[in-house]
Amino acid sequence: MIIQKKNCIFADIYILNVMRKAFIHFLWSVLAAVIGISLIAFIAIWNGWIGYMPPIDELQNPINRFASQVYSADGKVMGTWNFNRENRIPVPYSKLSPHLVHALVATEDARFYSHSGIDFIALGRAIVKRGLMGQESAGGGSTITQQLAKQLYSVAVHSTVERLFQKPIEWVIAIKLERTYTKEEIIALYLNYFDFLHNAVGIKTASNTYFNKEPADLTLDESATLIGLCKNPSLFNPVRYPERSRQRRNVVLQQMVKAGYITSSEYNQYSAEPLVLNFHRIDHKDGTATYFREFLRQYMMAKRPERDNYPAWNKNQYVLDSIAWASDPLYGWCNKNFKKDGQPYNVYTDGLKVFTTIDSRMQQYAEEAVYMHVAKELQPKFSEENKKKPNAPFTDKLTSKEVQDILHKAVYQSERYHNMKAMGASEEEIKRAFHTPIDMTVFTYHGDIDTTMSPLDSIRYYKSFLRAGFMSMDAKTGAVKAYVGGLDYNHFMYDMVMGGRRQVGSTIKPFLYSLAMENGFSPCDLAPNVQRTYMVAGRPWTPRNASHSRYGQMVTLKWGLAQSNNWISAYLMSKLNPHQFVGMLHDFGINNPDIYPSMSLCLGPCEVSVAEMVSAYSTFANNGIRCAPMFVSRIEDNEGNVIARFQPRMNEVFSSTSAYKMLVELMAVVDGGTAGRLRYKYHMDGQIGGKTGTTNRNSDAWFMGFTPQLVSGCWVGGEDRDVHFDSMAMGQGATMALPIWAYYMTKVYRDPSLPYSSTAVFDIPEGFNPCGKSEEDVSMDGIDEVYE
Repeated sequence: MIIQKKNCIFADIYILNVMRKAFIHFLWSVLAAVIGISLIAFIAIWNGWIGYMPPIDELQNPINRFASQVYSADGKVMGTWNFNRENRIPVPYSKLSPHLVHALVATEDARFYSHSGIDFIALGRAIVKRGLMGQESAGGGSTITQQLAKQLYSVAVHSTVERLFQKPIEWVIAIKLERTYTKEEIIALYLNYFDFLHNAVGIKTASNTYFNKEPADLTLDESATLIGLCKNPSLFNPVRYPERSRQRRNVVLQQMVKAGYITSSEYNQYSAEPLVLNFHRIDHKDGTATYFREFLRQYMMAKRPERDNYPAWNKNQYVLDSIAWASDPLYGWCNKNFKKDGQPYNVYTDGLKVFTTIDSRMQQYAEEAVYMHVAKELQPKFSEENKKKPNAPFTDKLTSKEVQDILHKAVYQSERYHNMKAMGASEEEIKRAFHTPIDMTVFTYHGDIDTTMSPLDSIRYYKSFLRAGFMSMDAKTGAVKAYVGGLDYNHFMYDMVMGGRRQVGSTIKPFLYSLAMENGFSPCDLAPNVQRTYMVAGRPWTPRNASHSRYGQMVTLKWGLAQSNNWISAYLMSKLNPHQFVGMLHDFGINNPDIYPSMSLCLGPCEVSVAEMVSAYSTFANNGIRCAPMFVSRIEDNEGNVIARFQPRMNEVFSSTSAYKMLVELMAVVDGGTAGRLRYKYHMDGQIGGKTGTTNRNSDAWFMGFTPQLVSGCWVGGEDRDVHFDSMAMGQGATMALPIWAYYMTKVYRDPSLPYSSTAVFDIPEGFNPCGKSEEDVSMDGIDEVYE
């Protein structure tokens, strides 16, 4: 019996041993399988067979893989474009504060300098404590290099499972990054790519946003504050949660003590300090020539126009875009040109370098001139006038019902209205919301202010600000030197240089006079200075004139243009073919398809952009040859190869003889006509041609001016045509627009580093007689005859 029991025990032991050995073999097999599968997966990931593995050239140059940079003609970086449209500017490791580096390593990756991309100790700790024990505060296992791999190449995921599949790919990329870069370069890349909130992507922008400093100048506590954001930027946002951010800063300082970067006494000193920020928001809209960069981005990325993509009310834009697609190599450049892989270029992701024709100095002068006149001079006077208007900021010519109709239309076009509609709000609920005062931040020229007003009142408030557009370009090449689409892009995004089209008023008259010169007229020809009634399509049309100076006299065409006399323009129009005039307007580069050939066209009712007008006026300074605006000189890829060059685009509009005649007439506008204040008020010297323009009720104010070297134009007005000065003295082009041109050109002439001088002269042949006859035959002033 005893023997049998012993045998049973031995049998049990034997079975247990066999089972134990089998289990051990199973564990070893599982381990071997896991190692084998992991090795195969690693090789597959390494070679890009599983998941996305960036090519080695992208690993070697990840900054340029994304951001495209925009340069001025004088070599300044104006801004950057990338997928998220941040204004990220990379900085090298040498320009980082040592406190930043120490804080980052101590907090995010204490063994950074000893691993090769993966910290197996930290990874194991994270698996055990967070994965098995569920301790959320145990910390993560990702190294700085792994976090960089995630920033550069991982897309957003929506589940833990997806994230688990991403991790191995990031490990492999991290190892490749470690083999490609030094530790210092990895730290620089990490800080250049991290999103510190408030559009502060990259340490340079973040330093400027939160502390108004360069990264190299950050103090210990400032560095710790920024590195504290790396754990969770939204949670430790120093603007929204200052106390929480201060506590996180102190945690970073504690980690620096543990790592031996600072002493306990330094910790005690800096941890007791309050959180002090010098915060100002920066985004991709800031920088030099904001309106221009936004226009250029859209212009280069435009797709081939398709009629079905344009609403019925915007068919004209389809025509304009189609003309641009066919005639301008820059329009839609990214979708007309292709990379080696056959894909079209993308300014957000291809690291292009776009070299523009903008001169940073002239751009600054233009922005200063617009701001000086509109914000500092016109706006205060307009606000003062509005105090006396019951319908302010709208003209007194409107009824209350007409004002309400304008405001209601603005409500229907607002983003707030469309958002509420999308959420299912009724018309009554929306109306109530627009009439209910709420807390909001609004724009002023002294900085944004917090206030309380209804959304409807905010619409009226923003309409009270005058708008402006200004462009300046080289008279011989069309190279655009300055481009100001408005006064503040953050609050008034509509671009009044290339986007806006307004009635041009009397600035159209030089085009009419050009047609007359081509048809045998001369500046000395006489015309009756009287009001006449003309029959237009069976209806009487009687143009009015602001002045009755020399009424009833025979005056020269030169005098008529200098004084911007509507009666003389109407007289000329009656002698010419309106259809021929429309054709010449198109030759001038004015592409509006809705220009109707009529008598009244001579007074400028058609809508034209500032850019088109500046281009058209280049014809007068360039012997009858029009220069199209040229915005970019060349484009380079991310390796520095020139992949596109752009040349001036020109067309002949009229003969050189007519050009000389027009120069005589347009210089007379400045020397003794409606633009005379350039001489007597702004004391401008040298040869200048120009033309003022004002539309009905002072809705639009224009001035187009040119020298032998530069052509510039300016428009000033309200967002709505019914927002304007009611007095002619304040609302005319000579008051509203001309001073901007004067301020700008004065600054340009005073800069010795620029190649522009007031001593330059127009290319008029010596002895040229604009009248084609002797001085004795015709009185140049036209004062000797009276029209009966």
